[in-house]
Amino acid sequence: MDTDFAPLFSRPMRVSGLGDQPAERCIEAKPEECAALARLFKLPAIHALRGHFTLTHERGGIISGQLSLFARLTQTCVVSLEDFDADLREAVDLRFVPAATVKEGAEIELDPESLDGPDEIFYTGESIDLAAVLAEQLALALDPYPKKPGATLAAPEDAAVQNPFAALARLRKPEN
Repeated sequence: MDTDFAPLFSRPMRVSGLGDQPAERCIEAKPEECAALARLFKLPAIHALRGHFTLTHERGGIISGQLSLFARLTQTCVVSLEDFDADLREAVDLRFVPAATVKEGAEIELDPESLDGPDEIFYTGESIDLAAVLAEQLALALDPYPKKPGATLAAPEDAAVQNPFAALARLRKPEN
């Protein structure tokens, strides 16, 4: 898996280290890694980022996994432009697939029935960077339009000002 997260946040895990039984791995970002990810994601701050992975080796190098993600972060409200703290929790099903099993130039078919299936992540070599996966899942879970609890838009003072056709109606000649 090629990502831009590796220099910022990296915890590689050797695929050969997985046995027949499910394995559990916990990843926690250090403060400097949280700060680097916050800058990358254009957030005021990430105070904590943790991921708990449960991984099971399947046949053909495929690894199925579940991720429980927790992040404590500061976001900027799109309504009030105030910063606010929020906790983010996500549970994600993952499937790590060796890139070598995908034929070069082959198109990936999407089955509408499986849109809710696990996220497929292709990897090369003998390791998977769990921290990069955690950072990517955090990026996908972030609300693109965060709203501080209780924030509301002010109601317009004059509804006629908001209606663009009101100005045209005043220009219309009276019918006789």
